[in-house]
Amino acid sequence: MKGFTYLAATDTAQALASGNEGAFIAGGTNLLDLMKEGVARPRTLVDINPLPLSAIEQTQSGGVLLGALARNAATAYHPLVRDRYPLLSAAILSGASPQIRNMATDGGNLLQRTRCHYFYDTGTPCNKRLPGGGCSAIGNLARQHAILGASPQCIATHPSDMCVALAALDAVVHLESPAERRSVPFAEFHRLPGDHPDIDNTMHPGELITHIELPPSSQFAQHSAYLKIRERASYAFALVSVAAALHLDESGRIVEARIAVGGVAHKPWRQTQAEALLQGKRPERTVFAEAGAALLAGAVPQGSGPGSNAFKIPMAQRAVVRALEMALAGQTSLLPGNAVKGHTA
Repeated sequence: MKGFTYLAATDTAQALASGNEGAFIAGGTNLLDLMKEGVARPRTLVDINPLPLSAIEQTQSGGVLLGALARNAATAYHPLVRDRYPLLSAAILSGASPQIRNMATDGGNLLQRTRCHYFYDTGTPCNKRLPGGGCSAIGNLARQHAILGASPQCIATHPSDMCVALAALDAVVHLESPAERRSVPFAEFHRLPGDHPDIDNTMHPGELITHIELPPSSQFAQHSAYLKIRERASYAFALVSVAAALHLDESGRIVEARIAVGGVAHKPWRQTQAEALLQGKRPERTVFAEAGAALLAGAVPQGSGPGSNAFKIPMAQRAVVRALEMALAGQTSLLPGNAVKGHTA
């Protein structure tokens, strides 16, 4: 690990004034790994843990405001999140390990880098790590890689579970810099690789995530689900994951649907056109399959031979159907206990 300067910020103004000099650190569950592997080499680490950004509270509109420094575990088990947004609780609890969830922050979760093994291996070319170097994953071992939104420059995927749920819930990210405060709809926060795969999101240099806002969504609380398909039962990143939510009317027809898919693109993948196919319909498997096919339209497999991820296309389509069926049944997740309600921090 290369040497660096450490600064513990005492307030937001000091943190922002120092932000351009290096990197902000909170839980450090991803940044420190990147530094140890030589992928990230900040000259300065600005510790933002002392900042008052860990509260979780209700907004005047009836939504919930998550402080960027709120720990993942505290968020998943918080009564406001657990009862109003069980989809988010289930997604968080599907990720990482209890130890990491106790340390990782909500803001940091949004900023974690891809877990592409070529990205972490500094001995291989990687356009995300070193623009213009080439992409080692294309045409090679790509089981974990993208089938949607990829480019000739990069086929990596975003690893977060929490972000898939936030995409489905239409969250908003609040940012602050020395020059301004602004809010970014979650759908616009992460970006596809295009010609600049080294740029993961739409944040400006030196900006700090202060809060994540969840809009009122009580209509989805009873019928939402997070399904994660992975190669082992715990502590593994998703091959495919789905956050699904349904709002049903008194007759049982679908008023509104939300579907976001993880493990398939550079960002959580959501298409409102696919969701619109469910509006006004009876919640049936054939209808769910139609939405899944529309959501995965244009998917392109990557890799070759045993390293190909062609299996992800039918897997993702079937996962969408299964997640919607779980949401319809009120089965929030496949975690032990079958739900997140009733847990305590």
